[in-house]
Amino acid sequence: MNTYDLNGQVAVITGGAQGIGGAVAARMVQSGAHVAIWDMDLDLAEKTAAELGNASAYRVDVTDLAEVTRAADAVAKAQGAIHVLVASAGIAGPNHPVTDYPPEDWARVIDINLNGVFNTCRAVLPHMVAGGYGRVVNIASIAGKEGNPNAGPYAASKAGVIGLTKSLGKEHATQDIAINCVTPAAARTRIFDQLDETFIAFMLSKIPRGRFLEVSEAAEMITWLCTRANSFTTGAVFDLSGGRATY
Repeated sequence: MNTYDLNGQVAVITGGAQGIGGAVAARMVQSGAHVAIWDMDLDLAEKTAAELGNASAYRVDVTDLAEVTRAADAVAKAQGAIHVLVASAGIAGPNHPVTDYPPEDWARVIDINLNGVFNTCRAVLPHMVAGGYGRVVNIASIAGKEGNPNAGPYAASKAGVIGLTKSLGKEHATQDIAINCVTPAAARTRIFDQLDETFIAFMLSKIPRGRFLEVSEAAEMITWLCTRANSFTTGAVFDLSGGRATY
């Protein structure tokens, strides 16, 4: 296992109670960080934090800017700073053609997946600016590059995350704040519970490696992107698609 130096740093991870966020939380604690887990499921967040040790749990709805701002202020006050942000909270939404997509489901996917990243970055980045340092990784998706049929709002939200990341990277490039995103292919997490088997098989068929992403593999790349060693790259998109990405 590679060694990453996050000693003494404070990391906020949205959706950090499980899945990719949970794997990143574990890897960062192993690397010396204190991790603040933000999740809608407080019981699960507290369980994960207790298992990890050097972690704390907060119930945070990323669609509520006021709540997100209060949580960011609370972490900064309790820990003294926020050095790292991983915006991992997200949902898949149901599978329908766009012409049949229920507007309320469209709005919910966009609100969590895209507005949630905006809210989180907007609340946390001022703390990084004040501290003169920061590392941010937003979790996008290969769907944001290529689109997926019957998953229009998911693809649109993740494309938005890519564009937002590029804008943020340029805005903070002179402040030693690196802001990047990753574009994972599907990983077997609880998000699969929202998908039908036909769609899951379709996603697997698109991955040249012939298997789904392991959350531990995602955690390796994301954790490195959040270290001081990632000192130059910002506003970039890192592929985690098993060869699926065509650009």
